[in-house]
Amino acid sequence: MTPGGAPLRPPPRTRRFAAIAVALVAAIVATGLTVTYSSDASAAISPTGWNTVVNKFSAKCVDARAAATVNGTAVQQQSCNSSTAQQWQFQPTSDGHVRINALNNAAQALDVTNVSTADSAPIQLWAYGNGNNQQWRPVEEADGAYHLVNRNSGKCLDVPGASTADGLQLQQYTCNGTAAQSFRILPVDGTPPTDPPAGQPDLGPNVSIFDPSMPQSTIQNKLNSVFSQQETNQYGEQRYALLFKPGTYNVSANVGFFTQVAGLGLTPSSVTINGAVHVEADWFPPQNATHNFWRGAEGLTVNPPGGLDRWAVSQASAYRRMHLKGNLALDDGGWASGGFMADTLVDGQVRSGSQQQWLSRNTNWGSWTGQNWNHVFVGAQNAPAGGFPDPGYTKIAQTPIIREKPYLYIDAAGNYKVFVPALKSNSAGPGWTNGNPAGESLPIDQFYIAKPGVTAATLNAQLAAGKNLLFTPGVFKLSDTLRITRPNTVVLGLGLATLMPTNGNQSITVSDVDGVKLAGLLIDAAPTNSALLMEIGPAGSSANHSANPTSLHDVYYRIGGSAVGKATETLRINSNNVILDHVWLWRGDHRDGVGWNVNTAATGLVVNGNDVTAYGLFVEHYQKYQTIWNGNGGRTYFYQNELPYDPPNQAAWMNGSTRGYAAYKVADSVTTHEAWGLGSYCVFTSDASIVAERAFEAPVKPGVKFHNMITVSLGGRGTIAHVINNTGGPSNSTSNEATVVNFP
Repeated sequence: MTPGGAPLRPPPRTRRFAAIAVALVAAIVATGLTVTYSSDASAAISPTGWNTVVNKFSAKCVDARAAATVNGTAVQQQSCNSSTAQQWQFQPTSDGHVRINALNNAAQALDVTNVSTADSAPIQLWAYGNGNNQQWRPVEEADGAYHLVNRNSGKCLDVPGASTADGLQLQQYTCNGTAAQSFRILPVDGTPPTDPPAGQPDLGPNVSIFDPSMPQSTIQNKLNSVFSQQETNQYGEQRYALLFKPGTYNVSANVGFFTQVAGLGLTPSSVTINGAVHVEADWFPPQNATHNFWRGAEGLTVNPPGGLDRWAVSQASAYRRMHLKGNLALDDGGWASGGFMADTLVDGQVRSGSQQQWLSRNTNWGSWTGQNWNHVFVGAQNAPAGGFPDPGYTKIAQTPIIREKPYLYIDAAGNYKVFVPALKSNSAGPGWTNGNPAGESLPIDQFYIAKPGVTAATLNAQLAAGKNLLFTPGVFKLSDTLRITRPNTVVLGLGLATLMPTNGNQSITVSDVDGVKLAGLLIDAAPTNSALLMEIGPAGSSANHSANPTSLHDVYYRIGGSAVGKATETLRINSNNVILDHVWLWRGDHRDGVGWNVNTAATGLVVNGNDVTAYGLFVEHYQKYQTIWNGNGGRTYFYQNELPYDPPNQAAWMNGSTRGYAAYKVADSVTTHEAWGLGSYCVFTSDASIVAERAFEAPVKPGVKFHNMITVSLGGRGTIAHVINNTGGPSNSTSNEATVVNFP
């Protein structure tokens, strides 16, 4: 809010801001790799032992080509084979640098050819002569892997093009924080990695489990280390889950990209943080939170210093099962673009600030202040009264049907389990404030714990054997579809585990069965086009699942942004009674692999099933219809949309003779549908004369009802002629906003 009380009108996430962000990230990453060296990183590696050096992206070993020992032997990546050509010694030189000796000829070391400082200079073996081009500084990452930075050039050991091919000679390249420059150093003749403590499942290297008996400084250092790496790592492949056993901690967690901070108690009261669990926008001045995606906080009681915590986020950043003993700010003084809060208690005041839109479900707080375009409260006790469009509030007293998100926890006997909350009808407020929530606990041995590198065939075999899936943090590249056929299957991701279908396949299909739960996943499209990324129920599904619906919680979809991705359709729901509980379907609008003819994606969501309910539905930038609803009885509580930024001109974005495509289309055959709190925005960056004829399309029937809709022309770049059908509008450079309270 401005000092005078008028709502801020933030500009869009246009490519101008994206370009600033990219430049800033590059600068920070480059600076970080230069100045944040740990003085003892090399000391953590045995100076006399021999190691394999494995690239995190390709999972291939650093190798002396043909096991040769002559000067000029190419240093390449090769499938790991335990040979002596793949064993290396990190012998200290000075100032934290090492020479990396080859076992087959220990007089030789890794060498940058011709003492070059150029990008792409190849790496070879050469007799060690104390040259700076033969010395490397190991820079430890948050998960224990290393970047290896050359002393002469300041550039990183790198796999060209992030290739996974055998026989590719390594190079040096400007440090960029990618997994192609990240290597695990694994002792061959030293002590093997420590096994997890008795009773603790092996959740892999990217999950940290904290115990209140640990030194608080050790925990804080780990939290700081992960944040330092992830603060600007908007499109990296690193993923982390930072989990707290029941108890009390005197630490603070600044939550960066692809980081989940969560308590391992059955209720938030089991884990208390005397400190902040917060998200800031310092990395993107002027405190711009519109890119603060992909993170989460769950299951914690927080006593923030000074009584104020901050959760300055936009999409894909859930705040769940939290008890904040203080006030909560949802922006950082700059722009913010929408978020989600559920099953949460805030003792003090929630201050929405510049948040353009927000959904709060099953919450309670002392008070709420601030308003902008579209704030929706569903089953939110003590929420402000509705008053759309001024203030932009929509209030629904009760949540008609919901199941909260499943989560990992430790029971009173110290056993790891996954809690699956029970289905609730006509609920309001958090589900845990009057005692333990209703639901079912599943022992961890009923889950296959998946780690990056596992094949789709293995995962499907585990599903067929009756296992649930627990994905640890990382990127899972799947050459085949995961097929869920068993009722009540749980698929839970930690640390925003990411599934990428690489072969034009889907990521997941679900049979027309009861009670499947998908939670905590990012589905990332690959360069090979997938006709469909995920399908819930096959075509023609007809079973009634009202007593035990399938539900999706914090499931996000990305097409482009990190690299080229393509998917004709993102999510198709054929089963009846499905619940969507916070989903973001996003065709990337900035960074890498984006463009009208690059990250192609026609449609986001298609709903064919009946009685499907969505809470917190975010669908953005698709090239045709964003959402198509063909089933009867659908309900949407909060919808956020941006139309595609990048049509090159009007002719490229026509639906027959109609200008553009609607953001949300209810099919003419539908007789019952209802939606509350919907926003659609345009900013046509290539051609501001482009017009979208309407944001919402629906048949005019007594059972089809829309409430509280807004359209906005961001910065006046483009026009939405009508809000719904031929009613309302325009939003354009003269009148940026248009609203319709009820339709028909």
